[in-house]
Parts: sequence; C-alpha cells; structure tokens
Amino acid sequence: MATVAPPRAVLGRPTRGMIVAAVLVGWLVLWLILRGINTLPLGAAQLTDLHRWLNQLNDAIGASRDTNPIFLYFFNVIRLVVGEFTGVIQAIIAQPAFGGPIPLIGWLGAVALFTWISYAVANAKVALLTAAGLIVVGLQGLWQESMDTLALTLSAVIIALLFSIPLGIWAGLSDRVNRIITPVLDFMQTMPTFVYLAPLTLFFLIGPASATIATLIYAAPPAVRLTAHGIRSVPHDTREAGESLGSTTGQTLTKILLPTAKRTIVLGINQTIMAALSMVTIAALIDAPGLGKTVVKALQTLDVGTAFNAGLAIVVLAIVLDRVTTAASARAEAVRRHGPPRWPWLRRGSLVIGGVVTLVAIWLSRTYVWAAEFPGDGGLGSAIAQGTSVATDWVQTGLSTITGVIKDVITTVLIEPLQALLVTSPWWLVGAVIVALAVVIGSVRAAAISAICVALLVASGVWQDAMTTLAMVLVATVIVMAIGVVFGVWMGRNRRADRVIRPLLDAAQTMPSFVYLVPFLALFAATRFTAIAAAIVFAAPVVIKIIVDGIRGVSATTVEASIAAGSSTWQTITKVQLPMAREALTLATNQGLIYVLSMVVVGGLVGAGALGYDVVAGFSQGELYGKGLAAGLAIVVLGIMLDRISQAAAARSGQAVHHR
Repeated sequence: MATVAPPRAVLGRPTRGMIVAAVLVGWLVLWLILRGINTLPLGAAQLTDLHRWLNQLNDAIGASRDTNPIFLYFFNVIRLVVGEFTGVIQAIIAQPAFGGPIPLIGWLGAVALFTWISYAVANAKVALLTAAGLIVVGLQGLWQESMDTLALTLSAVIIALLFSIPLGIWAGLSDRVNRIITPVLDFMQTMPTFVYLAPLTLFFLIGPASATIATLIYAAPPAVRLTAHGIRSVPHDTREAGESLGSTTGQTLTKILLPTAKRTIVLGINQTIMAALSMVTIAALIDAPGLGKTVVKALQTLDVGTAFNAGLAIVVLAIVLDRVTTAASARAEAVRRHGPPRWPWLRRGSLVIGGVVTLVAIWLSRTYVWAAEFPGDGGLGSAIAQGTSVATDWVQTGLSTITGVIKDVITTVLIEPLQALLVTSPWWLVGAVIVALAVVIGSVRAAAISAICVALLVASGVWQDAMTTLAMVLVATVIVMAIGVVFGVWMGRNRRADRVIRPLLDAAQTMPSFVYLVPFLALFAATRFTAIAAAIVFAAPVVIKIIVDGIRGVSATTVEASIAAGSSTWQTITKVQLPMAREALTLATNQGLIYVLSMVVVGGLVGAGALGYDVVAGFSQGELYGKGLAAGLAIVVLGIMLDRISQAAAARSGQAVHHR
C-alpha cells in the first residue's frame, strides 16, 4: 500500500492559506500606520488631465465628424446603414411609417405574425405563450415601448448573426482561427454591459443606431462560441463517413456538420437574443427607445411602481423569446434524432391556415383603428404601478426595521471596513497586496497582469471609485458564494430539490440586469446596498449551477466509501464532496465575480455611486464625459484583473486535484 506524503506544514513549508493570511495581516498592520497617505482622492466634479484630454478628444471628433474621411467613409456609413435597417424594423412594428400615424403592421397583425412564427419554429404551446405575452404587455399600456425594444433587439440579432454564425463555422473548422478568437470572445464576455456604451458614443453618437451597434457587439459572442462548439463536437467518425462517400468540403459542411450541430447553433441564437434584450434595455442610457428608457427614468426619479410595470414587461418579453428559441432548439434536436413528424401534411396544413389568418390580421391592422392601435388605456399597467407603489410604501414603513437591520449589519460588518481598508490604504500598498495574492493563489502571469491593471487604474484617475466598487464586488461575491454552496450542495445531493429550484434559476437567468434593481429599490431605497443585493440575486443562479455540477461530478464510489467508513452527512460534504469539487468552486467564484461586477456598476443608477455613477454622469453631463469614459475603462481593467486572478486560481486548483 502506497504511503501518503505528510502535509507541507508538517515539513516546515507554509501552505498557501498561511501565506495569504500573512499577507492580509501585514496589510492590516501597514494600513494602521499609513492610512490616508497616497490614496489618490478625486471629488465628484474634479477632473484629471486624462479626463480633460478625453473631453477634448470628444470635442475634436465631434468637430471633424463630417469632414474626416475615416468618419465619412467608415463610421458614418456603418451608423447610417445600421440606423436605416433599425428604422425599417421599427417602421414595421413600432414607429409610424410612410407618413402615416401607425406602423406598417398594427398590434393585431403583429400579435398574429409573431404567434405564427413561434408556431412555425417551435410548437402550438409556445405560440399561445407568445400571443398571451404580447397581449399582456399591451394591456400594461406599454405596447409601443415593447415593440421598440423588440425592434431594436431583432435588428441587433439579425445583424449579429450575419457575421457571428459564419465566424463560428470558420472557428469550428479551423483550430488556428479558434485559438485566435477564443481570447477575444472571453474578453468581450467579461466586460460589463456599461462598458460598451461610452466608447461607441464617441464614434457613433447616441440614438437607436448606436444602441443597435452596442447591442450586436455585446450579443455576438455566444453565437460565435456555440456555433464553433457545435461544429467541433460532431463525432470524427461521422465526418469520415461522409468523406469516404465522396462528399466535398462544402457538402460535408451543409449535409453533415451543420445539421448535426443545429441544436447547438439554435442554442447560441437563444443566448444571443437574451444578451441583446439585456443590452437594449441598458442602451436606454444612450437614448435607445423602448422599455429601458421607461425603467431608467423611473429609477432616476425613484418611481418604483412605473419601474416595476416596465420591468415586468421586459421579463414577459424575455420569457417569450427564451421559450420560443429553446423550443426551436428542442424541435431541431427531435427532428435530427427521430426524423420529420409522423404526419407532416398536418403541420404543413396548419401552417398554411395560420399564415392565411395572419395575413387577414395584418390587413385588418392596416384598415381599422381598433386593430392598429392597442385598445384600452393601459389599465392593467396603472393598476400594477399603483399596487407596487402601495406595496413599496408598506414595505419601507412596515418592514423598515427588518430591512434596516439587514442593511446596517452587512454595511457595518462587511462593506464599510473593507471599503475603508481599500480606499484609505496607500494605492501602492493595495497594488502590492493584489499582486502578492495573485502570485500565491494564482500564477506569476496573473500577478504580472494584475500589476499592469493596478497601474492602469491609477492612471485612470478614478482609483478611489474603483476601490469602492471593488469593495462592493468582493462583499457581494462572498455572500453569493455562501448562498451558492448551500443551495449547490443541497441540489447536488437531492434530485427533488434540483427539480424544484432549477426552473427558478433558469427563469432568473432570462431577466435583464435592470429588472433586478426594481424590487431591491423597493426594499432598501436608493443605496449602495441596493446594488449589492441585486448583484447577489443576479449572480446566484450561475454560481449555484456550477457548484451543483461540481458536487455531482464527485465519484459516487468515493462518497459511498466515505459513508461506509462512518462519516456523517456533514463530514461527507465538508471532507469529501466540497474538497473534491474545489475546481468547480473556484470556477463559480470566477463567474460570480464577473456577474457581480456587471450588476454593481449598473447599480450606479440607484445610489451605488463609484464607477457606475461616474459612467452615468458622463452620459448626462458633457463636462464629465471624459471622466465617465475613464470610469468605463476602469471597469474593464477591474474585470480583467478579477477574471485573470480567479481563472489562474481555478487552473491551479484543477492541477492540485488532478495531481492527488
């Protein structure tokens, strides 16, 4: 029987945990001595030389927009083409068209058309859900806003798919292309949605065109990644069988690879649509029309009722789009495995009848006012808004003791001490601690990237705001991981709990980030804790799912051996399953950090302050544009630093597990 090597600590060599503890203790000691020195403070209205230079750059670009060849023949052309395409989609379903007072297709025609499309790509159940969802948003008094949001989403998705699917196919066929685009996609998917807005307004101004461009850039990576994954996942034997029968490269692609990967590609389209809907709502900050603008205005005036009504409409649209594309993916897989339906003529006939009904509905919506403009005065929406306002007042008065205690305890015990440590420590001390921790828990490469990121944060001129944001992110991530471990272990060990909770997690992941702010604004008013609470709920689903997979990945034989040796349930979890799922836990931490960061900065709209507020202020106050742009870049840098450190820790954790 092989002997087991003694722990390093027994041999006199400190463990990583001991080194981390020593670094943190040293930081605390030095903070007590040096606090308040070299903290790089900057007032809300103060600007650095970098911020002034960015303001001048913005002014210079604005002055040369109509004369510079780069703008005349590149940026302006892109903005014009995208704007025209978006305008066409809006004219069809959302905005008055061809000099008339209504869109090309009124509400009845739009409901019929989208219902028929849902049936064509999915099934009757999803078609009914589509019709019901669209009617609900109309009854809320938000028909035009919903159609504007849908028009911008569809515009962005169509354009994104035109280049993302071919690029995904190319990456699926070429190892070299896949290696090149993978880090680019990783980078794009780690950037919070806020970050895309400020740089794009520099080149494309504000408005629907810029919103569509920002949305399609943000939404494209999932389609590229999943298309490539689908192509690369086709069994090698299947490819060889086609080639042995004389198939050309084009025939292999169109007859074998794409049909086999169809389900994965449709899943990529689903993810692209959901990402686009999330981005379109946030693009309201750069004057994108639709539900997002309603939510932003309501949040800025703390009108929880109106924000909740519009947020509910966004959720309804998200559920409809998600169900349609998910059902389409499932149908594609069923056709691939089992062939066409048993009675194809029945489905073709129903599609023809549905198409005729749709054409009649479109004609009616072009002929009669009642079928063109959604009837009613939005009574349902008014009732929802009023009910929400009443409930908010009751919560803020009747439950103020409970919510106040929760907010005060977490703020006093966690947020304020960590924020004080980060903000009042000398910048070089914080940087040294970050680099040291990156070396210990990650790698030398992660430490080098962290050092560069620290330097860039200092150069951005918003160091203190970055540290305030970092404090909120770390506190929220700690709480998310605690929740994730509890629910992840429970669901990983209990199939019944998984069946009950997983649909709730799936539903939560369909909601755009804006929507999460509304209920917590009602509970905690406009404070930084509101952003932290929303970030926790926003990040929890993905963290829980990763931990569930990690717990289930532990060998059943190992768990049974632990139980046979007399371990209790608690011992089995803490001594066997969690240690062996360490790689999943580290990956969950990585994803939790990224999701939390993206939500915390959005919380700048509801009193979170820091970098999120700087970005929002940059959009609304011209003299702060440069500072807002620098804050956006600081968010990117912060995200890269957290991502690199946590990914290096995950890789190191995986190596430790595999070497056991």
